[in-house]
Amino acid sequence: MTEIETCTNGVKYVGDIKGGMKPAMKITIMGTVDVRPKSFTVTLLCSPKDGEEDVALLVTVNFQDRSIMRNAKFAGIWGAEEKKIPYFPFTPGDNFKMELHCEHQQMRVLLDGQRLCDFTHRVPQLKAVTGLRVVGDIKLTKVA
Repeated sequence: MTEIETCTNGVKYVGDIKGGMKPAMKITIMGTVDVRPKSFTVTLLCSPKDGEEDVALLVTVNFQDRSIMRNAKFAGIWGAEEKKIPYFPFTPGDNFKMELHCEHQQMRVLLDGQRLCDFTHRVPQLKAVTGLRVVGDIKLTKVA
């Protein structure tokens, strides 16, 4: 299932990751930041169990406090937030290319080819990561 639609807070994209995530896989998200953005999120979703959806990685880009928060939810419980980044790379109205590189121990997040941050896997099985959702104040041009 792949779907792009307009929603009240910007673009909504939902897509499947066939066979789940594996080391050496890469997800590329390209788009343009809105002129007056508040935030956008990129979420890697796990197979739902008993109606509860675990989150392998939630990346929330907040323009108001110029932060990029990362977190995960396993067994219905959110973990500790990570916010440390070397710089805030997003500019209203500009294009961007975000890449999520799956490695054995972590997800590496690159922005426009530059390393932004790493996020250690918190889910026990990468193959359970089967969905991608992008929502917020951006216009998507490519998801691959």
